[in-house]
Amino acid sequence: MIDLQSDTVTKPTAGMYEAMVSAEVGDDMFGQDPTVKQLEALMMEICDKPAAVFACSGTQSNQMALFSHCRPGDELLINGTGHIARYEGGAPAILSGVTCRVIEAPDGMLDIADLEPCLHIDDQHLCQTRLVCLENTTNLGGGKAYQLEQLDRVCEWAHAHGLKVHMDGARLFNATIAQGYSAGRLLQHVDSVSICFSKGLGCPMGSMLLGDEELITRARRFRKVMGGALRQAGVVAGAAIYAMENNVDRLEEDHAHARLFAEGIASLNGIILDSRKIETNIIYFQIDPEVCTADEFVNVLRTRNVAVGALGKQLVRAVTHLDLSRADIETSVQQIQEMMATNIPEAAKQTSSIKGTY
Repeated sequence: MIDLQSDTVTKPTAGMYEAMVSAEVGDDMFGQDPTVKQLEALMMEICDKPAAVFACSGTQSNQMALFSHCRPGDELLINGTGHIARYEGGAPAILSGVTCRVIEAPDGMLDIADLEPCLHIDDQHLCQTRLVCLENTTNLGGGKAYQLEQLDRVCEWAHAHGLKVHMDGARLFNATIAQGYSAGRLLQHVDSVSICFSKGLGCPMGSMLLGDEELITRARRFRKVMGGALRQAGVVAGAAIYAMENNVDRLEEDHAHARLFAEGIASLNGIILDSRKIETNIIYFQIDPEVCTADEFVNVLRTRNVAVGALGKQLVRAVTHLDLSRADIETSVQQIQEMMATNIPEAAKQTSSIKGTY
């Protein structure tokens, strides 16, 4: 199976396995795991932030940030496509008592014009606006990466109004590779950032939250409250160190594969896609409703040993990653080309309903 459902499907390489099994470990809850401490120090240096805490997942590190920035009854401002608002199970309300005020902006990226009308004045009738949440790269926004000028502008506006800025940087290094800026410069005016190791970087699990010392102290306490206390976590921190040393620069290969995939299917009848808009490793495309539904497309393609994901009635997502070669991409394109020449709804009757993972 050529698996394009997500970049979370990757398997550790031999080198990563070796880094895991050879990692020196201790009890991280006591601050005694040397490999976790090494990873936190490495990420602090790369991101130019004074403090960091290792977490189990991107959702956990995002929620640690929200709890640490906000109080119950506060609200955050976020694009309606943001992972924190859509794909974290209502966690802001459940765990921190925080309301997500969603804003619709192009490509999932907020700017001052989007934010200004949504800022609540200090009024007892209203939620207190406390935080701006940004996503870089955007997921549902199509893998787009913020330009520094726009990001700096938003941060300056937020700070001028007494707000903090949290970045969901699940695929942050896809952004740095695509835009050519450093992580430190990107995060210069951001108050906190969560970074996943389990997506394009190829680790089996793990995320990092970075910010100032006060925020990270509070976040570490909340990690414990959520049941996220880690013991001999060096076995997964070792994988993350290996990923940072070996898998960041190669993300450009994933971006090239995404462009190759998009260019190969963009001209097909029944597929609506502008391949020129592909920036990183995520490709979204629409299926013409007169041809088939997204579920039918996904299910029939899976019988051809290519897996992609359906999001909505006509929307399909494909994601490139380190487990895919150029030959895999070319084969996937060929299978889609051949499939689009068939009667997909008729073929779909022979398949069961298969949902992608996101």
